[in-house]
Amino acid sequence: MARQERAIRTRRTILEAAAAVFDERGYTSATIGEILDRAGVTKGALYFHFGSKEELAVGVFEEQLAIALPPQSSKLQELVDSGLVMARRLRSEPLVRASVGLALDQGAMDLDRTPAFRMWIDQNTQLLTEAKERGELLQHVDVAETAELLVGSFSGVQLLSQLRCQRQDLERRVVVLFEHFLPSITVPAVLARLDISVDRAERLLAHVWREGEAAVAVEAPVSSATSGPSVTSAPSGPSAPSGPSAPSGPSVASVP
Repeated sequence: MARQERAIRTRRTILEAAAAVFDERGYTSATIGEILDRAGVTKGALYFHFGSKEELAVGVFEEQLAIALPPQSSKLQELVDSGLVMARRLRSEPLVRASVGLALDQGAMDLDRTPAFRMWIDQNTQLLTEAKERGELLQHVDVAETAELLVGSFSGVQLLSQLRCQRQDLERRVVVLFEHFLPSITVPAVLARLDISVDRAERLLAHVWREGEAAVAVEAPVSSATSGPSVTSAPSGPSAPSGPSAPSGPSVASVP
């Protein structure tokens, strides 16, 4: 178990270093040597987790979705939640900023940037498909087209926010996006119940954090019992819920 935890921490360290170098230098100019220096790991450790610079970029892309949010009674609420939380994480988490920066880096000619958009489009398509099956969407809505439109719209909104004020107003801009977007696809009775408030992402992330702390508290006695009666070891605190240590499955509680 200790070896597995070290491997997870090492992988995270490498991803954070790669994200920082990609963000500062751009994908094309970034080198494996720079990433190694920033991470403080050996070449063998890096290649154990990532076979190439492109695999590192894909690992950074995946940070866009590396968080499990609590399920809601409405799939459209879950769609809103994913967008609001993405906006909040773009403002606060370098890995997520680097992921979006890589996806929009038009100078990265030797990097296939489509996986970054595909991951997000696929997530939105799944949520919209389930929403339509539940009768939450208006009859005319084309799920695939709507998912792509939402991703494209969010990408433009966050870029504008970045250029205008370093994304300081991004959550508010995303709220405005949803306020204009959702009435064209949502059944009125469902629309009236959706929470599209600016502070919702903060509440959701606080919920995820509490769930993570609870999981650590439950697992710690089991780990201690199986590893032997050591009196010097103590469970480490939970890491931020954006990385691999985030809860691996959805919480059973909904955020009001």
